[in-house]
Amino acid sequence: MDIDYSKRTQLYEGKAKIVSVLDENPEHVVMYFKDDATAFNAKKKSQFDGKGELNCWISDYLLQAMDNLGIRTHFIEKINEREIVVRKLKIIPIEVIVRNVAAGTFCKRYGLPHGTPLPKHIVEFCVKDDDLGDPPIDPEAIDALGLCHPTDLMRIKAITNDVNKYLKAIFYQIGLKLVDFKLEFGFDIDPQGLVGNTIYLADEICPDTMRLWDFETNESFDKDLFRFDKGDLLAGYKEVKRRLQAWQS
Repeated sequence: MDIDYSKRTQLYEGKAKIVSVLDENPEHVVMYFKDDATAFNAKKKSQFDGKGELNCWISDYLLQAMDNLGIRTHFIEKINEREIVVRKLKIIPIEVIVRNVAAGTFCKRYGLPHGTPLPKHIVEFCVKDDDLGDPPIDPEAIDALGLCHPTDLMRIKAITNDVNKYLKAIFYQIGLKLVDFKLEFGFDIDPQGLVGNTIYLADEICPDTMRLWDFETNESFDKDLFRFDKGDLLAGYKEVKRRLQAWQS
């Protein structure tokens, strides 16, 4: 059946995306990538013409790569330069942070020099709540607060470990170091609206949600370019896309 993608109902607008459910297929939603950039819990804001298209392209590329490598994602298809269609999920209210190199708040928390390589990657969890500042939370608290069952959390961590392995390998091929990144997950929802127990990788995978450094120079190609006024954000995102395209060809 041909779907009219113009017929949709907005569910919410976030800092970087607008999410709408399709009227003709409520099991799927459209993610529209905005040009907005925010940092420090939206205390710093700006817009960059074309940023949404770059993040859409990179997310499309990496989500499909994960699917091809056996990671179940919510991705369905890309419908234009700014929008992808994804499976509607019951989002688990936890952000999963993977750290391969010490950077950002991790350095402040533990007194490590910025850029210190970690002997093995670390998986952390945060409460998905902007009003609270997305605070770190441990597995026992996650269970006690009913945010995620321990068995599901173990499944999420196992998937996360695989995603880290695959993303590191991809970025290594194009001369970029995957310093850290954020993931979100959700459960499937059937046509009757009942929540299942199949876990999908959700949200986006793009320079907005990760730190990427050049292997030779440690130059940033991520949102730190905006966050800390380190350089041209659009140029950095375009370079990530260019390297992925060159490797793909």
